[in-house]
Amino acid sequence: MLLPLLRSRSQGDILAVIMLDPQRERSLSEIAEETGTSVSTVVREVDRLEEGGLVATKRRGNTRLVRAVTDSVVYKPLADLLAVTFGPAAVLRKALAEVPGIERAFIYGSWAARYAQRAGPVPDDIDLLVIGEPDRHVLADAVAEAESVLRREVNVRRVSTQAWVAGNGSFKQTVLSRPVVDVIGTHHE
Repeated sequence: MLLPLLRSRSQGDILAVIMLDPQRERSLSEIAEETGTSVSTVVREVDRLEEGGLVATKRRGNTRLVRAVTDSVVYKPLADLLAVTFGPAAVLRKALAEVPGIERAFIYGSWAARYAQRAGPVPDDIDLLVIGEPDRHVLADAVAEAESVLRREVNVRRVSTQAWVAGNGSFKQTVLSRPVVDVIGTHHE
């Protein structure tokens, strides 16, 4: 539901990971791990993308490395489209990776619902729950960086690990009763 012209959510996730971090070369298994997709699916999608001139691959030993072809006429419009549709999970994962003190982070709300293929318009903002004790300023800087790529506001709700584990309030129940998309760690509530 985020970008109905793509064949699958896996295709969108794979494209977003590659296109929204174009300086980085990734192995097929890294892409599979980042997207929660099988390596065979990644291989099929990367083969299609390479045939279309959107990615380039090279071998380093037994490892096939993939990177975006940024001088393609379609790179910028495709990256822009991916940023506002499939980008939030990939962009926030990268932005928050270096923020110390985050135990878990996940997207909830309308974007998570669209990602779970629930009908509705592409959301204007992203709701992000951060569990842990990150420095507020470091977290704010990381989120601001993500917002510039995503071109929309990221609403951050920060909760200490202790408060989240002990909490049984209506906010926690509401969040966990609806789709969420893991950004850091996994939620097992």
